Amino acid sequence: MLAKVYRSRAVLLFAFAFSVMGDPVSSVAYAIEAALRALHGDLALLLPAMGVVLAVVLVISFNYHSLYGRFPEGGGDAAATGRAFGEGWAFLPLGALIVDYALTIAISAAAGASAAIAYVPRLEPGRVPLTLVLLTVVAGLTMFGHGGRSLFALMTVAFVAVGSVVIGAAFLGPVSHGHAPLHASGGHGPSIAVLLAFPVAMALATGVEAPSSAIAQLGQLDDAGRRWFGRITLWSMLAIVLWLSVGLSAAAVHLRIGIPPHDSTQIAETARAAVGGGGLFAAFQLTTGALLLAAASSSFQAGPGVLKALAIGGGGTGVLPARLAITNRHHTPYWGVALFLAAAGVTAVGAGGHEQRLVLFYAVAVFIAFLGGLLSMMHFFVAERRWLLSATSAVGAVAVAVTLCLNLARGYPIASLAAALAIAAVLYRFWVRAGKPRGVSDAEAAAAAES
Repeated sequence: MLAKVYRSRAVLLFAFAFSVMGDPVSSVAYAIEAALRALHGDLALLLPAMGVVLAVVLVISFNYHSLYGRFPEGGGDAAATGRAFGEGWAFLPLGALIVDYALTIAISAAAGASAAIAYVPRLEPGRVPLTLVLLTVVAGLTMFGHGGRSLFALMTVAFVAVGSVVIGAAFLGPVSHGHAPLHASGGHGPSIAVLLAFPVAMALATGVEAPSSAIAQLGQLDDAGRRWFGRITLWSMLAIVLWLSVGLSAAAVHLRIGIPPHDSTQIAETARAAVGGGGLFAAFQLTTGALLLAAASSSFQAGPGVLKALAIGGGGTGVLPARLAITNRHHTPYWGVALFLAAAGVTAVGAGGHEQRLVLFYAVAVFIAFLGGLLSMMHFFVAERRWLLSATSAVGAVAVAVTLCLNLARGYPIASLAAALAIAAVLYRFWVRAGKPRGVSDAEAAAAAES
């Protein structure tokens, strides 16, 4: 009997961990290329830039490790911010995450279209229609409910497995080397170039917060079990993202794969050089596209779920209109899905279906949520005189603030910040008009618990 219990927990951990980590793992598909473009094709600086990215992700992950200990029931940055500074402040991370969900859907669908185009270049003229078709298909599938956790987990595992084969082939097998120069001409010294480039690649960090709210799904476990599942998922996710991002970056440098042509992607060109254009390359593109669409589907579930949790009725906190809590027979809040489909569609069309045009906006909104969580945990640690942990949170807050400032200095990404603040302000106003009902900081946990 005990062995059966352990086996069932192992299966649950597998399904939970690999489905939750789909978002950050899928970010590998475009974050490496984003870094290389920001470096103007300087391959020699690609690994240092990705190293800085992973160092910041590591500091953020230490913060979430502590956050699980304090909030094993789920809730993430919104719960931490609401408890530390008052429930009204929870709308800042909630507004940021709503923008992040919409951008995740748009960029994942656009990157999925790019993966298909890299395999079938003649699809390039139809990039925008293809992106919109993928968005519509994923939204349609979302209407059938929140199932498919095991399927998402298998997509993540498949991408990790095929990606690992590509990395191995790049260094161990016969390969086709590219001709990109290791040192591209640029106007900045190496240190400045890396400093300016790494914030763009911080798109790799999006999704790191996912387990902190997703553990609310694990109602069959006690607090200790949810805390353990969350932490195992967090560090497994970090290890896999580190392996794939460093491995594929090193493979690109080794094979001299620079900025790709308009009808391909950087990791597609790396895979093509490593394994050729046969079955393995097709498998790599297929698993890349499938994982990206799974990430879009996950946000199509999470975003409308948060709106439902904030809505009147349906167990919500009575902040948003009741219509957003209406579900179909599969328990999907279809008005919320429609809103996110419209927002993601407009965003994708505005970017011409190019995920690299969206990366600049992507690594802004979620960092507002990160900053809220880090400052909240620092507040708790200082009050408890846990100086080492408070220093760790402070370092993370500074790193996130620097990343935000550098991205915002590029100009256009300020639109993400403005959207997040506007949504937060609207939610706050609705909350005040509703009489400031309790529980808004638990909206993420409530949304996850119903998925």
